[in-house]
Amino acid sequence: MANRVMGLFAYEDDFLNALRKLKESGHSDLTLMTPIPLHEAQEILGERKSAVRVFSLVGAILGAIGGFALATFSAVTFILPTGGRAVITFPPFLVISYEMTILLGVLMTLLGFHIVSGLPAWRDAPYDARTSVDRFGVLVGGDTAGAEAIMRSSGAENVEPVEEDRA
Repeated sequence: MANRVMGLFAYEDDFLNALRKLKESGHSDLTLMTPIPLHEAQEILGERKSAVRVFSLVGAILGAIGGFALATFSAVTFILPTGGRAVITFPPFLVISYEMTILLGVLMTLLGFHIVSGLPAWRDAPYDARTSVDRFGVLVGGDTAGAEAIMRSSGAENVEPVEEDRA
């Protein structure tokens, strides 16, 4: 049994009309494939904030704390004569804290990007090569019977069920 349906549209207006109707009818599992960027489609689907920024923030905070802890641990472990000044001082430790903030922030952003985007893709996602050239495609999961009717009434030139690999 098909758990997804893919519809191909020749015209952008038909595609956007179908997308609007699908969204209004309660379909939330929508995957769009277009040969050009469509800002109207983003407006219809609604903008979602990326979870990657949480990874960046956590990495930056851990980097700052880790950098300051590294400098403090080094200063306490290998005490050098400082001429009566404090061994643990804030201004010189800011340099290593700043560098560690940037380093771990960037590394966690990269890790977050791969996790959120689902890379590497262990299974092939349904794809039609025509969507890279001159067609607009929408892949719908969930209530496929209702989605098929909406896409056909909106002017889809091809609507077909897509079997998902369980490998």
